[in-house]
Amino acid sequence: MRHIYPLQVRWGDLDAFGHVNNATYLTYIQEARVDFTIYARARKNQSPILFDMVVARAEVDYIAPIYEGGVNAHVELWVHRIGNSSFGLAYEIHVDGEVVAKARTVQVTVDMNSKSSRPLAESEKEFLQEYFQGE
Repeated sequence: MRHIYPLQVRWGDLDAFGHVNNATYLTYIQEARVDFTIYARARKNQSPILFDMVVARAEVDYIAPIYEGGVNAHVELWVHRIGNSSFGLAYEIHVDGEVVAKARTVQVTVDMNSKSSRPLAESEKEFLQEYFQGE
């Protein structure tokens, strides 16, 4: 299963070259990740999950530029790895049926008191497993 996050490309996302700035793609996947763990769950009257995580790695493959603001797009997100205290997410950004970027992130769960990594809880692993598609 994949989580789908709809977004609208904002005019302010365009840079001096007339396309969406490379750093903005990281914002798009961050918005999708927050929707995945917090807002989509709230819409289903569920509590947020994996709120206490940090991004340890992010990579983006830019496939095709986005030249317009105001267009509808969406991010598809799924889990590709579940570890002991970390997990990997994969993303595709789509505009008009075309994949314009692919990304991956690694998140590490954190104990907010000690500020160090902590093991994933069983409930977190079960949630991630619902969206697991492997490498």
